[in-house]
Amino acid sequence: MAISRAIRRTNPITLVLAGLLSLGFLVFLFSPSSNAAAVSTAKRKFDSAAAHPLSPPTAPFQKTTSSMKGKRPPPPVVHYHMNNLTTTPDPVTNQENVLVLTPLARFYQGYWDNLLALTYPHSLIALGFITPKTREGNAATVALQAAIAQTQNGPEDKRFASITILRQDFDPPISSQDESERHKKENQKARRSAMSQARNSLLFTTIGPYTSWVLWLDADIVESPPNLIQDLTSHDKPIIVPNCFQKYRNDKGQWDTRPYDFNSWQDSETAADIASKMAPDDILLEGYSDIATYRTLMAKIADTSEVRDEKAIIPLDGVGGTALLVKAEVHRDGAMFPPFAFYHLMETEGFAKMARRLGWNCWGLPNYFVYHYNE
Repeated sequence: MAISRAIRRTNPITLVLAGLLSLGFLVFLFSPSSNAAAVSTAKRKFDSAAAHPLSPPTAPFQKTTSSMKGKRPPPPVVHYHMNNLTTTPDPVTNQENVLVLTPLARFYQGYWDNLLALTYPHSLIALGFITPKTREGNAATVALQAAIAQTQNGPEDKRFASITILRQDFDPPISSQDESERHKKENQKARRSAMSQARNSLLFTTIGPYTSWVLWLDADIVESPPNLIQDLTSHDKPIIVPNCFQKYRNDKGQWDTRPYDFNSWQDSETAADIASKMAPDDILLEGYSDIATYRTLMAKIADTSEVRDEKAIIPLDGVGGTALLVKAEVHRDGAMFPPFAFYHLMETEGFAKMARRLGWNCWGLPNYFVYHYNE
């Protein structure tokens, strides 16, 4: 068979190069990804991703890349059997998910160390944070992200199931987070309204259909028992709050304790009478000497002795939010933190009133303590 003139005049080296290029092209077309590790990583990422865009932020949502004749498949319909969700006195055995929520304006290492020390399985704990759009908030966010990166890349038993960070979409009413500024009476209405907005934004964004409990834990709680979640859930109450104290050095230079949070209380006729004479948008504040409400403050009836009964429990009409455990169904029923005067109460105290209106009762542990940072 005669060879064509074009081929006879072609340089042999050119033919060899053409053959190699053809072989390389065929390998590229028919071989799997050249980076098996990347494929494995992507698969793990997809396997742990949320199933659809309406999933709660327990894992990042990943868009599917599969198609049907060039068309993206319809979004899935997901069923959640809420009647199967439990909130029991033994949440570890029943594998109940806990959502820990923290409005965070400053980052304290003691707070993060307490989270890491929690004996509740971290695989059942999701964390949620909201930080303000301030210079302090920026610094807190940076410090928080550094702590998260170290934890989530560390030992698996210390890693949390998921972590969400929100930035507030509104300006804070006061520029400073110093304790003296935060607690000025004239700042309370605006401050508590903003705190309510922050809490509600954080709650509504992070609560999911598998959340059994919500633990509100302030960022300046720097000492709490490692069994905090188990201890609080063991009482099987819809809303329960421990006593919040503060450690300080007294006049003798010795370490001592004093009450800090005065928002957990039992109501009084005097307070009800004062409220009845207020304008609709006025709020009744607790913990200020010029407003004598004569409420029974949980902070004032605490037993600080070594032989105290930490399981002692009392009913409450108002609750503080430094450490507050809520059954998720209470929030799902509509109990939130009113950023407006609700029966002359706001924020956590207003939440307690709203929960009671929905048929839920509040409880307190006067002899069980968490400790606030001492500025």
